[in-house]
Amino acid sequence: MTNRAVITGTGAFLPRKVVTNRDLEAEIDTTDEWIRTRTGIRQRYIAGDDEPNSYLAVNASRRAMEMAGVNPSELDMIIVGTLTPDMPMPSVACLVQKELGAKKAGAFDLSATCSGFLYGLSIADKFVRDNGRMKVLVIGSEVLSRRVNWQDRTTCVLFGDGAGAAVITGTREKRGILSTHLHADGSLWEFLAIRGLGTAQPVTQDVLDKGWQYIEMSGRDVFKNAVRALESVTLEALEANHWTADDLDLLICHQANMRILDHLRERLGLAQEKVFINIDKYGNTSAASIPIALDEANRAGMLNPGMKVLMIAFGGGFTWGAVALEW
Repeated sequence: MTNRAVITGTGAFLPRKVVTNRDLEAEIDTTDEWIRTRTGIRQRYIAGDDEPNSYLAVNASRRAMEMAGVNPSELDMIIVGTLTPDMPMPSVACLVQKELGAKKAGAFDLSATCSGFLYGLSIADKFVRDNGRMKVLVIGSEVLSRRVNWQDRTTCVLFGDGAGAAVITGTREKRGILSTHLHADGSLWEFLAIRGLGTAQPVTQDVLDKGWQYIEMSGRDVFKNAVRALESVTLEALEANHWTADDLDLLICHQANMRILDHLRERLGLAQEKVFINIDKYGNTSAASIPIALDEANRAGMLNPGMKVLMIAFGGGFTWGAVALEW
């Protein structure tokens, strides 16, 4: 039997500060009811100045490694999905490698926005299938609060900070990651973007005056494309594994908006208890969303051996994807 990649440990880490909808009411033109009815979000975690991306990522990683019983010296690769690194260079992954003391591990970041963790899992899956002795740490970590305009009530209420991680190792058992499915459509990039701070629009006063250092989003266009793409990639993953929606034990979707989750659940005909939801507590944490949810479900005892689990995500780019696994 060929090697399969299996998740042996999960971990998550949140900043200290919690910002509720009531807190936002005092700062911007919004209400708790307006936010809850449109997004399902009640609160989010916001990183302090002493809590950069790498700090969150390191702490989530330590928890995942402790669960997996893996020491830093055993790691062969560290992959971080993020769009909010500490700095352009070095990567968050290299900073994590340094802090963990994982001296033999290769390390790199990847940018696939909210799909970043699933893209990272797909790469880890390929590494481990090729060499079953490899141990790969996959992280999704974001500090999106640094990239939102806190005067724009349509976007700032959506996002939060946090990190999640998973340790991937090899197995010869009939379980683990069964298939991965990755997609993108760069022609739609303008619907969800940060235009400034890169080489096309470097930091100038004009760029800052235009607010291009912040997330811009066309909500209706994102919603429409997200629902369509998530349904499509879910059906693709089910077909690839000869599953039906009824076969699924748990769907872990990127936590972007409660309306998207409800719409998708109805389209797939899934029972409410089969769709994991924690958006009310964390908001949209982009690449950290799925690993935080995965760890929460894992530590709550919701994942048992043999369960059929599907993780799906959609984000800026546009990017989207799915990872099907047997726990």
